[in-house]
Amino acid sequence: MSSSGVPEGGCAIRAQALGKHYQIYESPRDRLKQFVVPRLQRLAGLPPRRYYREFWALQDVSFEIRPGETVGIVGRNGSGKSTLLQIVSGTLHPSCGSVDVNGRVAALLELGSGFNPEFTGRENVYMSGAVLGLSRAEVDERFEAIRAFADIGDFIEQPVKTYSSGMYVRLAFAVIAHADADILVIDEALSVGDAYFVQKCMRFLRGFMERGTLLFCSHDSGAVNNLCDRALLLRNGRLEMAGTPKEVTEHYLADLHGAAPERGRPEPVRPPSRPAAGAPAAPAQAAGGELEIFRFGPDNSGFGAGGARIVEVRFFDLQGAPLAFVTGGEDVVLEIRCEAVEDLLHPIVGFQFKDRLGQVLFAENTLAACRAEDIPVAAGGSFAARFAFRLPLLPVGDYSVTAAVADGTEASHVQQHWIHDALIVRAHASRVSYGLVGLPMSEIAIQRISCDAQE
Repeated sequence: MSSSGVPEGGCAIRAQALGKHYQIYESPRDRLKQFVVPRLQRLAGLPPRRYYREFWALQDVSFEIRPGETVGIVGRNGSGKSTLLQIVSGTLHPSCGSVDVNGRVAALLELGSGFNPEFTGRENVYMSGAVLGLSRAEVDERFEAIRAFADIGDFIEQPVKTYSSGMYVRLAFAVIAHADADILVIDEALSVGDAYFVQKCMRFLRGFMERGTLLFCSHDSGAVNNLCDRALLLRNGRLEMAGTPKEVTEHYLADLHGAAPERGRPEPVRPPSRPAAGAPAAPAQAAGGELEIFRFGPDNSGFGAGGARIVEVRFFDLQGAPLAFVTGGEDVVLEIRCEAVEDLLHPIVGFQFKDRLGQVLFAENTLAACRAEDIPVAAGGSFAARFAFRLPLLPVGDYSVTAAVADGTEASHVQQHWIHDALIVRAHASRVSYGLVGLPMSEIAIQRISCDAQE
């Protein structure tokens, strides 16, 4: 490992056939037997017996991360994400394989690691700075900035064991933010921070991404799509997939709901071509509309148990006419039509409206609004959900509507059919200047306020 910075054109992180296993004993007696008996058996010329079983937290994991890349790691709990990050950070040694890390690494791993609970916050700042390669003079120079970033007040002088989880993360992140690291490794730690602090961290991370390498794991697919250049999917300790964030998070989402993607590995989203002349997606209205709505894609990638299927997703105006073009700020109705393949006791229908990076801009389902109107549907029956809303103003670009139908309750339900990118919406023009979306304003005005009015 080099601390002199990342060589230009080289790899910031290279893992080759990485593996980590643990010895699992059924009882303390077996642990004692393993310590004594195999040695005696070898002395007697007998093959040694094992009193444990091997558990592989990681197995045959290989990848490369280039300098300046932001890479997300996703996977279920127990898939090996934290183990991989600990090995990259140098706090855990692999059982086999190798990992080469070029540059100074600063890591924010699981809550509770890195700080001595008996030390005060100040003492832990100096201890962590030394671990990260900073001299005492360098920590002295940065201490006030670290203190201000953490914003925990006088608790900086109290033992860390008295901190809440949020205070702990504040101080830990403040330290790594001032470590002049080349590589940041973050393990889901920001999930316990309050909204204000998380926004502060995100501003720091976006600035760091312009000059450094970021490796982090998260269950938030929106964060992975938003921040990352690439993503890795771990499953049962193995690297199952590497690709674009959108590909990987869609595959992860299918795995999370216990269903394999219908078409195998999801393919990158490519905006469909415009409907051919003479075959519009729907009767064209407002031909000068900002947003073009493409045909429903029933065969797009997705997953589900198969107890129901989505047969149509369309936009309508408030009079019930189908829309091929619409202007941001208009009132629209999104209709999702479904067929029951099996008997459904409590059907739930929902959608997500996403930007090109896969970030969910808004979403809704029928669960809360229709809780008192549960309508069982027998196999072979059809049903539809309608969502009426005012479409926001959208910046120029491509958007997608993901549709889903499930059966069950909020606490326990089964996804029957989930279609990624069921509809593509393309914004050709926009009145949005800032933000992910714009809101139609009913009034914008500026006026002088007299001194009498202020009193």
